[in-house]
Amino acid sequence: MTALILALDVEGREEALRVAGLCAPHIDAIKVGYPLVLSTGLPFARELADFGLPLIADFKVADIPNTNILIARQVFDHGFSAIICHGFCGSDSVRACTGVAHDAGGECYVVAEMSHPGAEEFFHGGTAERIAALAAWIGADGIIAPATRPDRVVVLRQIIGEKKIYSPGVGAQGGNAESLAGLVDGIIVGRQIYGAPDPAAAAMQFAPFRR
Repeated sequence: MTALILALDVEGREEALRVAGLCAPHIDAIKVGYPLVLSTGLPFARELADFGLPLIADFKVADIPNTNILIARQVFDHGFSAIICHGFCGSDSVRACTGVAHDAGGECYVVAEMSHPGAEEFFHGGTAERIAALAAWIGADGIIAPATRPDRVVVLRQIIGEKKIYSPGVGAQGGNAESLAGLVDGIIVGRQIYGAPDPAAAAMQFAPFRR
C-alpha cells in the first residue's frame, strides 16, 4: 500500500479543520508544517488528532542535538506520530530526533533530498546518498525523497532497503504519483488537494495509488 499524506500547508484554524474534515476519509496521514503551526500554535495538533489520523510534524529540524531534543519533545508531547528532520547536521543531531521519537513510540524521517529545483544545487553529488546511508545507520524509520525526480528515488531506495520513503512534490510541483508506484511508501500532496474547489474529490483521485 502507498499511503496518501496530506500536506496541510494552510493558514488558520477554520480552514485547516475544514480541509482535514473533508479529506480525512480519503487520506492516511496529515503532515503539518510551519505555515499552520505558526498561525494556530502547536496545541492545535490536538484538534487535528480528533480525525483519527497520524500527524507528521514537518519541521525539518536542523539544529544541535540538545535543541533537536527539546523540539522533538514538544512535538510528541502535543500528539504527533512522527517528526521530520534534516540529515546534513550530522549523526548526533539525527540521533537526537530519532531517540526522542522512538522513546515516545513515534517515528523519525530524515530529509535525504528535497523536491524543488534548487535542491539539485546542494543535495546532488553524493550528498543525498550519504544522508540516506546515515538515516539507515542511525535507525531512523525512513527518508524523504523527491517525487519530482523518480530516478533519484530509485537510487536512494537501493541505499535504505526496506525502510520507508515518503515522497513530496506530487501535484503542484510536477511530480506524478503513477511514476512512483512500487517505489515509495507514501506520497505527499498539498496544494493539489487543499487548493482544489472540492478537496475531498481531489484526494479521491489518488485512491488507485493507495492499494
